Amino acid sequence: MSAVMSAGRVATLVGDFDRSPAYAGLSDCLRMLIGEGRIPLGARLPSERDLTVALDVSRTTVTRAYADLRERGFAEARTGAGTFTRLPGGRRATLDRGLAPLPGTTELIDLNCAAGSAPTGLAAHYEAAVAELPAYLGGHGYFPAGLPALQEQIASAYAARGLPTDPDQILVTPGALSATAIAAQAVTSPGDRVVVDSPVYPNATSALASRGARLVTSPVDAAGFDIPGMVATVRQTAPRAAFVLADFQNPTGHVMTTDERATYAAALRRNRVVAIVDEAHQALSLDAVEMPPPFASFLPDAITVGSASKQFWGGLRLGWIRAPRERIEQLTSARLGLDLGAPLLEQLVLARVLADPEPIASVQRDRLRDQRDALVAALHERVPDWRFRVPAGGLCLWVELPAPVSSTLAAEAERRGASIAPGPAFAVEGGLERFVRLPWTRPAEELRAAVDVLAASWDAVVGGANAPHTGRVRVV
Repeated sequence: MSAVMSAGRVATLVGDFDRSPAYAGLSDCLRMLIGEGRIPLGARLPSERDLTVALDVSRTTVTRAYADLRERGFAEARTGAGTFTRLPGGRRATLDRGLAPLPGTTELIDLNCAAGSAPTGLAAHYEAAVAELPAYLGGHGYFPAGLPALQEQIASAYAARGLPTDPDQILVTPGALSATAIAAQAVTSPGDRVVVDSPVYPNATSALASRGARLVTSPVDAAGFDIPGMVATVRQTAPRAAFVLADFQNPTGHVMTTDERATYAAALRRNRVVAIVDEAHQALSLDAVEMPPPFASFLPDAITVGSASKQFWGGLRLGWIRAPRERIEQLTSARLGLDLGAPLLEQLVLARVLADPEPIASVQRDRLRDQRDALVAALHERVPDWRFRVPAGGLCLWVELPAPVSSTLAAEAERRGASIAPGPAFAVEGGLERFVRLPWTRPAEELRAAVDVLAASWDAVVGGANAPHTGRVRVV
């Protein structure tokens, strides 16, 4: 059944749109809202007459705006039914074949990839960046260290968190995973040991192992970090590097306290272990909690990785490395063996965003908080015997099932219309079949629908279902 958008709701969403000319401003605003998912696909827009009254504009303004939406492929008229939202090329145009669900399935609710749609306001920065781009077209376009203006913005953000940083300590990369791979390339050799959490973000471990490193796991409990165990692992295994997820650890959502950071950093220093610190989720605090100082405050030799993709939008494929000066040349040499720099247009966009991040960041946090709360409420109602703690931020819940059947549950859920990542995807050495990761990055109504699917799938699994493994690529 299609959603119905009331005139009042649409008027609230479009707000104070550009009225010169009004029809174009209204069309552009509606197009952005549809593209961002704030107006759902397939939703029926309000009648021209009702929207005219709600916006206090002429009927011609709304008529021309709807016509413009249809011409651009963002709406379609259905005889006798009204105007309905769509995307150019349809839903299939937004799917990546590598991430696609079961063959022929396009309506699957994706709780596998922990990334949501772009926040309101980001498109305007892209448009401004495109206008700014011609000034750079006369050059070669390569900035191996990053666009200077962006390096300055990132360095300033670290300084504001109490970690003094100069722009020349920043390397801009095509995403946090690229930054992790560069760090691994720079500081490890084939056969070196690298300590990682268990559970841990699997794409990061792939990047760390790309140099031929041997991964050594240190368990992270459902209740928090096992700092004594982590210290013991470092002492006993003599690793070259340690991958540290201290801020909203993926997938558990744990935050390492100030004392825990100091203790673990001291152990790494004593054993001459290089810390590769992943701060991709650091800025995603959703509750009124004070975040601890950056891990590098306790370990000056640490290499810190950051991400715009998690904080703002997955399509903004930019990350960065913050490192001590004595490591910059080593890191730069390593990155030139992988790429010659990050895309210039995206760097122009991010520089504009970071110049005043709060308007976009606050909208993003509010949306994620509402979605988290909706997911938590739905799980409590539909599957009350599933256990989890609610993180104060980040992007996902780490849910413990009553039985070790997460792979079977994931396959059964996908067959019924929802994709999730089972626990073994986060286990370097296997196991974790009692766990699933559930991100709250989809709209609230999708999350509730997904939980309904999961509840039905759970009933089927405990009733004896043995769904087959799909064998598709998972980007978690």
